[in-house]
Amino acid sequence: MMIRTMTKQDTEEVYRMMRVFYDSPAVLHTAPDSILLQDIADCTGECPFIEGYVFEEDGQIAGYVMAAKSYSTEYGGLCIWVEDIYIKPAFQGRGMGKAFLDYLEERYRGQAVRFRLEAEDENEHAIRLYRKQGYQKLPYVQMTKEV
Repeated sequence: MMIRTMTKQDTEEVYRMMRVFYDSPAVLHTAPDSILLQDIADCTGECPFIEGYVFEEDGQIAGYVMAAKSYSTEYGGLCIWVEDIYIKPAFQGRGMGKAFLDYLEERYRGQAVRFRLEAEDENEHAIRLYRKQGYQKLPYVQMTKEV
């Protein structure tokens, strides 16, 4: 398995995976195609706030990740937020999620002060993985306002 930076050539395959992910119960609302395509363009372009990665196995794209950058005033530094992590069903259970979280920590060693992610309560497999990797449930109420 290989983890690599997302490229423009990955757009079609990543878009198909995003459509599955964003149409699933793992996401609270369905994003329109235009937003998903913009996300990919930002990951493969010059946007400094988002990075995209793909998992490859045997020459096939097996999944993708999008990670956003922000600042944590609570911890005084760079926060990396794993926005999307999707692994195709045929490739699940092979350690790709763990490998990516390890990769991300190594990539940002000495730079990031916090890593964040979200998971639906029903996604017990993912939550078990995240706990094993040292992630803890936050006691905060998270709120949002779309504009």
